[in-house]
Amino acid sequence: MYEYLRRHPQIFMPRHKEPMYFGADLTQLHKRLTEADYLHLFKRARSGQRVGEASTWYLFSTSAAREIRDFAPEAQIIVMLRNPVDVMHSLHTELRFYTSEVIATFEDALAAEADRKQGRRLGPSRRPEALLYREVVRFADQLERYLEVFPPEHVKVVLFDDLVRDPAGTFADVLRFLGVDDTIRPAAFRVVNASKLPRLPVLQSLIVRPPRVVSWLVPAVRRIPSAHRLRAALLSANSRRVRRPPLDRALRLRLDSELAEEVRRLATVLDRDLSEWWSSSETMFGVSAIAAPQKADRV
Repeated sequence: MYEYLRRHPQIFMPRHKEPMYFGADLTQLHKRLTEADYLHLFKRARSGQRVGEASTWYLFSTSAAREIRDFAPEAQIIVMLRNPVDVMHSLHTELRFYTSEVIATFEDALAAEADRKQGRRLGPSRRPEALLYREVVRFADQLERYLEVFPPEHVKVVLFDDLVRDPAGTFADVLRFLGVDDTIRPAAFRVVNASKLPRLPVLQSLIVRPPRVVSWLVPAVRRIPSAHRLRAALLSANSRRVRRPPLDRALRLRLDSELAEEVRRLATVLDRDLSEWWSSSETMFGVSAIAAPQKADRV
């Protein structure tokens, strides 16, 4: 969605996709930007353009929603959600790509969560909370934090499934939410961020975790768009697309069962039927268990 939005002429999204300015409770990979540095990211925006950024960990943060509200009370929030089991599986592959996950198999990484909560088996990860996969997908609580501080008309929830089924229609709906021309489309709704792994893990570590002797330059370099283009080019050159193997059916059924109550709560918050997320396990606990209750039932 970030890639699609930043190509719209009435929207400005900086090259620095995830500046992570908000979220004081999150582990910072680099020194936090100053307010001046953060605002500098948007200096190329033209008059009349909507401006935004796409730091995905703002959803996980317990403080980012209030920080954003305090900084920009009229901000509009776009949240994209996906089947939490698929999110966890995809996140494991992404963290392996960035050499932040040292446990090769997803099932073993899940089994390590208890140790990781105690600060063990973290490997080189500089954001240990990212390794707590089950915590990452507590979407109902995360979404409610935004609905508590922003009026509901300022929060747009997009389901990844809808974007896959109808990218043009879903994108147009987001544009209408933002109040910009909803007839403009990207040249193509190409797949972005497909599953990949590094060709050379050692080189990848140098790209994503520069040696200390030069790491002090990172805060200054983050202000430079060409630096982000160079980093993206290096990551692309050192990546190879992989087909993420399907989850073992027994593991998926177990995770479906574990997260059933969480999805039920999310369905209530969204007032939407999410039963399609669990079609593989409907015989285990019933599709009706995760359909959104009728509004009258929640009064």
